[in-house]
Amino acid sequence: MKKEEGYSKNMSYQRLESRDNSYQQKQPIQSIIVSAPDKALLITVAFLVIIGFMAIFSASAPKCIEEGGNPAQFLIKQIICFVVGFLGLKFFTNYDYKKLSDWNLIFAGSILLLLLLVDFTPLGVTVNGAKRWINILGFQLQPSEFAKPAVVLLLATVFKKDANLFDQQKWVTAFIPILIMLGFIFVQPNLSMVILLLSTSVVMFLAAGGSLKLFFSCLTLMLTTVIIAATTIIKPYQMQRIRTWKHPELDPQGAGYNIIQSLIAFASGGFSGVGYGGSIQKLSYLPECHTDFIFAIIAEELGWVGCVLVIGLFWTLIHRGFLIAARCPDMFGKLLAVGITFSIGFQAFLNISVASSFFPTTGVPLPFISYGGSSLIVSLCMIGILLNISKKRIKKIRNVENV
Repeated sequence: MKKEEGYSKNMSYQRLESRDNSYQQKQPIQSIIVSAPDKALLITVAFLVIIGFMAIFSASAPKCIEEGGNPAQFLIKQIICFVVGFLGLKFFTNYDYKKLSDWNLIFAGSILLLLLLVDFTPLGVTVNGAKRWINILGFQLQPSEFAKPAVVLLLATVFKKDANLFDQQKWVTAFIPILIMLGFIFVQPNLSMVILLLSTSVVMFLAAGGSLKLFFSCLTLMLTTVIIAATTIIKPYQMQRIRTWKHPELDPQGAGYNIIQSLIAFASGGFSGVGYGGSIQKLSYLPECHTDFIFAIIAEELGWVGCVLVIGLFWTLIHRGFLIAARCPDMFGKLLAVGITFSIGFQAFLNISVASSFFPTTGVPLPFISYGGSSLIVSLCMIGILLNISKKRIKKIRNVENV
């Protein structure tokens, strides 16, 4: 009897062990693989850049001819900046993104120095009342554009372990430099870029597992601050933009001119547009039509179809970016992907919203499409980092039980 009992106990242990092995074999096993960069993202960006070249040439050629210059001079400058940006994209695609955190302080310090030179030295260039550019050896750079990847890198580094906002080391290495950047950018003034950087910071905080209770508390405080600023700090021309946005017809030849002309471009385009190169609004009717209001020219020439195409491309970029973040095996890469994707996507949303009068007028360019070398170079470099992250992803392998 004792032998039989021992035999039955051994059999039961063997069955339990076989069940455990069977259960483990049926569970998916995660492994990190290295693959080629995300082709869908690369193709999407290529289409956006090509559309940008076409739109810049069409929108700027009449102005260049009127001034007696080369009709393609803006396009040529944009192509030169594209070459620089493409080299940056190529470099960051092959440079291990995990090593980027080693350059955080140097990069952030360089951006702070450039912003300081823009705001408080004669090197700063003022255009349309805003001092946002710096002239270096005949080339104009917009340092606030370079602040976007700097903020994303700083926050990804300090949030990769936890989203604790009350860590003294995080304040010294990331939060204080970011606040100084925001202060310099606000002085320029460039309120739209401040909003973009703050929104990106909030999204990265939540993506890192930040407290929703703290988020809503800060949101309430921020709204209160905005209301107070609207009556005390915000400058008269900024309040004028808000009033004009609500009722552009009250000043059709002044503050409401740009919005009215932009809406006319949308209305003229209809479903299929007036045809490439056929825009009327670009003939000195719509100022800055090759930069801030380039989406209105696309709407007039390509119509609703062209608008849907551009919006669809940006939607694809956002989808691929967040998918890359979800597949990334480490938190630093996840946060980098989230920050880069949201920064580009939200900037596109702001520009399109302004052109269609959904938001008050701001000076945010449309990524990859609007004329502007700094924006194009920075956007392509950020895409290069995103492509690098897409090369390392989690692959789930399901083992099949041998019968």
